[in-house]
Amino acid sequence: MTERCHGDTRPPAGPRARTAIVLAAAALLAATSAAFLPTTASAGTTLGASAAEKGRYFGTAVAASRLSDNAYTTILNREFNMVTAENEMKMNATEPQQGRFSYGAAEQIVNHARSRGMSVRGHTLAWHSQQPGWMESMSGSALRQAMLNHVTQVATHFRGQVVAWDVVNEAFADGSSGGRRDSNLQRTGNDWIEAAFRAADAADPNAKLCYNDYNTDNWTHAKTQGVYNMVRDFKARGVPIDCVGFQSHFNNNSPYVSNYRTTLSSFAALGVDVQITELDIQGAPANTYRSVVEDCMAVPRCNGITVWGIRDSDSWLASQTPLLFNSNGSKKAAYDAVLAALNNGPAVPTTAPPTSVPPTTAPPTTAPPTTAPPTTPPPGGGCSATLQDSTRWGDRFNSQVTVSGASNWSVVVAVTPPQKVSATWNGSPSWDGSGNVMTMRSNGSGNVFGFTTMANGNWTRPQVLSCTAS
Repeated sequence: MTERCHGDTRPPAGPRARTAIVLAAAALLAATSAAFLPTTASAGTTLGASAAEKGRYFGTAVAASRLSDNAYTTILNREFNMVTAENEMKMNATEPQQGRFSYGAAEQIVNHARSRGMSVRGHTLAWHSQQPGWMESMSGSALRQAMLNHVTQVATHFRGQVVAWDVVNEAFADGSSGGRRDSNLQRTGNDWIEAAFRAADAADPNAKLCYNDYNTDNWTHAKTQGVYNMVRDFKARGVPIDCVGFQSHFNNNSPYVSNYRTTLSSFAALGVDVQITELDIQGAPANTYRSVVEDCMAVPRCNGITVWGIRDSDSWLASQTPLLFNSNGSKKAAYDAVLAALNNGPAVPTTAPPTSVPPTTAPPTTAPPTTAPPTTPPPGGGCSATLQDSTRWGDRFNSQVTVSGASNWSVVVAVTPPQKVSATWNGSPSWDGSGNVMTMRSNGSGNVFGFTTMANGNWTRPQVLSCTAS
């Protein structure tokens, strides 16, 4: 029996230097789409081929035990260009005894996928559930160290083979608190998630690093807001997080919601990719599947969708018949709806900006400034910084700053009130008392950083005030 991929609190019927490999689909899939197309398909005729044509991926969860099933692998090889191991990369599978790692089943899935031009998502490095018995009995600093060692060893083992990791899975509590789940990992200290991300970044710096959870689809839910606040804090402090995964197990107890697109676009506006990581829908209604795909396609930073299984008989919720293929392998109406939504959807822009809320807000008609980018003269510390305008959309705009002359630097940037900086990346920011002057310090992510400015009606470009080598 396949182990459940979720915590037991869910109702039975509901429930970086990362530029070398860029899963932001715009670079990873659009630039190398041929590498991700199943060799037997042409663009627009299968899920993976159509998604790749639009700069995205369409994946599925795979069980190693089913790779000997010819009907199963026929659909897998034909339809999908991304694979997630269903259980084989989880903690109890990869480190059954402390310090003794087992990768055979996971490697079987990875090798199958990569030999056929598919990419691989790693699921998952740290989780309160499906821990090996030896870890379940640990606590405190010993558990913290064991968790970090597990993250380091597994991410290092698959370095270069996995394009994205679900670094931490399901760490937030259900209900109205919006807070963390009480678990043995949480009791090691509230910084355990950050510590896991930093360990994963050190072990596999070219992979995208994701936080993954369920029941975070509804923008108004406290759990969704709790995760959002954590991601916003991580981005502000330079914690290496690149993406957020939405499991999106929709059923009668947890139905698809009309603000789903708002949720995706709101997280994307923080400067992270968003991915639908474990999709299944009770009864597989074609219209709901179509809506989910259209919502993702409407958000430039929603760069991929993974269904949690291939045929209904492969699903952890088989009695709900929630997938795109019947148990006999035949396509459902939901399959046709998904394929049509992929084919009719927009391609990811070459540079995908964070998406504003709502995503359909028309951009301002005022033309962006055309003056030459300001450059700070190198002060005594021999450091200079050049600001360039980037994407404008909705009620905000992006700016990029390139630093030269120093690897450790501190750049001061000012925005004009009532503007406010809402997101940053590739640096460690701090603000003065007014909130209008930002000091960005290097954090090891290179010499280019960026930030999003909420215009609030004022489209004056930010100014670089100083650059100091440190």
